[in-house]
Amino acid sequence: MASAPVLCSRRHEQDIAVLRAPDGHGRIELAKFHTPKAITSGPKDAPANTLGIRPIMFAVDDIDGVVARLRTHGAELVGELAQYESSHRLCYVRGPEGIIVGPAEQLS
Repeated sequence: MASAPVLCSRRHEQDIAVLRAPDGHGRIELAKFHTPKAITSGPKDAPANTLGIRPIMFAVDDIDGVVARLRTHGAELVGELAQYESSHRLCYVRGPEGIIVGPAEQLS
């Protein structure tokens, strides 16, 4: 993941982080705007199936560890951590800004 502060103009300042897929064929760009102040398009506690760009799922090796680390940054579970048959453990986590991500751990 690369991260860099960006000054778009005198009125727009943001940090950008780019996440790249392990195979190099995909990436997600995340931006945090410092100026102008962000506006909210909906309630922070919107359900996981709300229209828009949410949730984004991520493959992780240790879902319990990931959830624990996210909680130290103010994130909370949306629902509960669940197991899908003998295939995956997954959940939805809402961060302090209301963005929902879904870590998923493939089981052996």
